[in-house]
Amino acid sequence: MFQINENYLKLQGSYLFSSIAAKIRAYTELHPDKKIIRLGIGDVTLPLAPAVISALHDAVDEMAVQETFHGYAPDLGYEFLRSAICTNDFRSRGADITVDEIFISDGAKSDSGNIGDIFSVNNRVAICDPVYPVYLDSNVMDGRAGDYVPETERYSRVIYMPCTEYNGFVPDLPKEQPDMIYLCFPNNPTGMTISKADLQKWVDYAREVGAVIIYDAAYEAYITEKGVAHTIYECDGAKECAIELRSFSKNAGFTGTRLGYTVVPKQLKCGDVSLNALWARRHGTKFNGTAYIVQRAGEAVYSEAGKKETAAQVAYYMRNASYIRTSLLDAGYTVYGGVNAPYIWLKTPHGMTSWEFFDYLLEGANVVGTPGSGFGPSGEGFFRLTAFGSYENTKEAVERICRM
Repeated sequence: MFQINENYLKLQGSYLFSSIAAKIRAYTELHPDKKIIRLGIGDVTLPLAPAVISALHDAVDEMAVQETFHGYAPDLGYEFLRSAICTNDFRSRGADITVDEIFISDGAKSDSGNIGDIFSVNNRVAICDPVYPVYLDSNVMDGRAGDYVPETERYSRVIYMPCTEYNGFVPDLPKEQPDMIYLCFPNNPTGMTISKADLQKWVDYAREVGAVIIYDAAYEAYITEKGVAHTIYECDGAKECAIELRSFSKNAGFTGTRLGYTVVPKQLKCGDVSLNALWARRHGTKFNGTAYIVQRAGEAVYSEAGKKETAAQVAYYMRNASYIRTSLLDAGYTVYGGVNAPYIWLKTPHGMTSWEFFDYLLEGANVVGTPGSGFGPSGEGFFRLTAFGSYENTKEAVERICRM
C-alpha cells in the first residue's frame, strides 16, 4: 500500500486566500447586486508597462522565425537577464553579486517554497509572527515544523518571533538558536521595515550562530525612506550567511506573467559544501527554465523606458497606500505601514477579532481585506489592506469604511 507525506496532514485548514475566496463567493451568491471591492490579495491591477509589452511582442515574433526561435531555456536563466539583474539590482547598490549567483525562476513564491529542498529536515526554523504563510506551510510540508499545538496555535519545533506594537512590528533576535531564519523587508503583511543598521545586526547574529537567513526582498521597489537596505547584500558579511529571494510581480506587475529569481552567493557554505552548487543541482533537476519571452520582458524592466514606466506604477500604488493610511488615521483607526510598502496594517476596532472585522467590512461596506490572524497568532486583532487596486476603487472602498 502506498503511503503519503503525512506532514501535509499537519497543515491547518486551507490556504488563507482560498478561505477568503470561499467567503466572498458565498456572500456574492446571496447578494449578487452588491459591488465588492477587493483590497485583500496583493495582486497588481495595472497593465504591464509599454516597454515590457514591446519586448514581449518582439520575443514572440522571434519564436515565429527559424533563425531566432528558442527552445529550452538555460536551467539557471539567460545571461542577458542575469547580467541586467546583476548590474541594476546589486552592483548599483554596492553589492558584489556575480551573474553565476543569480538563478531565474517563475516567481519568489515558488522559490520560497522550494528553497527548503537543500536543507536538512532537522534544522530549526525561525519565522516572524505574523508571517507570509508560504514560509511556515512549506516547512510544515517538509517536516521541520513538528506538531501543531492548538492551545498556542503554533508548531512545536518552529521558533516564532512576535512582531507586535510593542516592538514596532520588528522581530527581536530569537532567544532559542535557529538554523534557518526567514526575514521579509519591507514586510508582508505589516508593511513595516527596518534600517540597514538593524539588518546588519541580523547578519552579524546569523554569522555568529551559524544560521542561514532566507531574505525576501519582493517589495524593495516600494522603499521611500533613506537608510533602508534594498538588498541584504548591502550589509557586511551577508554573502556568507544569506539567500535573497526577488520577484518581478510587485515592482513590474508580473503576477500573471511569472518571473523571479534567487541569489545564492558562492561564499555561502555548510562546512565545505557550497549552497550555490546545491541549489544549481536542484534547480537543474526539478525546473526546466523560465520562458524566453518572459525573460526578455524581464530584461526590458531594466531599460531606461522600463525603469521610468515601472517606477510610475509603483508610485501609483504608493499613492493609494498614502490615501488609505491618511484617511483611516483621520477616521480614528490605528494604522501602520503604507510608507515603504503597499500594505496597510490596521488595528481592528472595538476589540473585534480579525475574522469578525472581515465579516463586518464585507457585509457593511462590501470591502474585502485580509484577517491578520491568517498570518499567525500575533496577527490577531489586526487587518491587512493592499494598495494594489485602482485609485478610484481604493478611494471608494476607504470612503465606505470611514462611513461605518
